[in-house]
Amino acid sequence: MLAEACAGFTPGGELRLVEKLRRRYDVAVVTAAVTQASLRHRAVAKFGAEDAVRMYFTPDGLEQATRTTVGVHRAARIAATLPGATVVDLGCGIGGDLISAARAGLRVTGVERDPATAAAAQANLAALELPGQVLVGDAEAQDCSQYEVVFADPARRADGKRVFDHNAYSPPWSFITDLLAGTACVKVAPGIPHEAVPDGVEAEWVSDAGEVKEAALWSGKLYAGTTRRATLLPSGATVTSAPEVDSAPVGQYIYEPDGAVVRAGLVTAVAEAVDGWLLDPRIAYVSADSLVATPLASAYEVVEELPYKEKALRSWVRTQGIGTLEIKKRGVDFDPAVLRKKLAPKGAASATLIVTRIGRDAVAYSCRRVARP
Repeated sequence: MLAEACAGFTPGGELRLVEKLRRRYDVAVVTAAVTQASLRHRAVAKFGAEDAVRMYFTPDGLEQATRTTVGVHRAARIAATLPGATVVDLGCGIGGDLISAARAGLRVTGVERDPATAAAAQANLAALELPGQVLVGDAEAQDCSQYEVVFADPARRADGKRVFDHNAYSPPWSFITDLLAGTACVKVAPGIPHEAVPDGVEAEWVSDAGEVKEAALWSGKLYAGTTRRATLLPSGATVTSAPEVDSAPVGQYIYEPDGAVVRAGLVTAVAEAVDGWLLDPRIAYVSADSLVATPLASAYEVVEELPYKEKALRSWVRTQGIGTLEIKKRGVDFDPAVLRKKLAPKGAASATLIVTRIGRDAVAYSCRRVARP
């Protein structure tokens, strides 16, 4: 039945599929099967087609699950330090991190308070032919002393809304800091304040294909001796130090650091990598006179500096025949979508407009995006 629902599923065609299957199957079974087929289709982006078509999901579990590329990176780091270690995953959800850890040769146990979600996690390990067990229970009630590594993914949602304050996590932040007194890895939101990270704990910000996905806190035997790290997937490029650099006027190129580098406060590492400088000491844009390939940033060639005035920018768009306009900004308060509508691009050319603040002044630059090698 589930295989038939998955084979017949197309996005937007759920109602027709339900009507077709109801002719032969019970309505409750059909609804469950079509829902699962829809979730499997959505899960391909996180888990890949080969795994997603074999796994079981809940809507919340899929939404909150770790992307496989990130989970594999994290599991590989644990396995490199503690090969074959016993790992308990507190709040394992549907088991995304359990899968990555088990494949890395770690011995895994998951704990999940919701019975249906725990059942999905156990079923996913079985479906992918991986060892491990999943227990139903509260994270705070577990005896973690029997495990070499504790992994925790505290809930960051309340009443269906995302929680940004680490003090509102569940389990509470006090529980998390207690875990970090031992050997642990804790997944947190990318907006975690630097000052909230306990002493002797590394905070690692991770991006995947240019999109910041999460931060992870590493402690105990997993602590690598640095307080901040930015890791960029899929390349695996990583940076841990931020040298002092000067600020100076714009050069031939502007570099936009990856979001993980910005979140980690390691922007000057980009300046060092490209032999460049900051446009402003408080803004995360780097400039240089040479084009240097780096996974840490995207590069834009500066064509001209423009007045940050709507009339002047509209004239620039019109005279250059710009129809495709990418607008990027930092340190300036405006909505790029609103500005784009006001500038009314209609031509055949394309351009990038970078608007930023230097000192107290807003400045605009007409740029060409440089393709990464």
